[in-house]
Amino acid sequence: MQKTRLLAAAAPVAALLSLAACNNKPTEIVGGPDDPQAEALKHAPKVAPPPMIQASRTYRCKDNSLVYVDFYTDNSAQVRTKKDGEAVKVTGTDGKPPFAGGGYSVSANATTIDFTAPGKGSQSCKA
Repeated sequence: MQKTRLLAAAAPVAALLSLAACNNKPTEIVGGPDDPQAEALKHAPKVAPPPMIQASRTYRCKDNSLVYVDFYTDNSAQVRTKKDGEAVKVTGTDGKPPFAGGGYSVSANATTIDFTAPGKGSQSCKA
């Protein structure tokens, strides 16, 4: 019985002794590999963040079709004629609507718009 108590006490003492031998100083890294792009990155132009979504609207048009438009803060929009369809980027000229591109046109960032798509005429759509 005394042997088991002695062995039970010896295990924590051994663990404490091994931890006492550890070096608690922080590791200091001297030198290291040089970054081959450091100079190029230092002189690189700043990268502008991507535009944010200003408004996302779903419109119902006169022919009962739906149009999905995401308006961005950089005076552009993305138009989809199907919910999960391919988006077409349209932009305004001189910083003002209408947004146009790729055969599509959206009159404004508003609740009622005039929308034009390739192969279709212009029609009124409401959010």
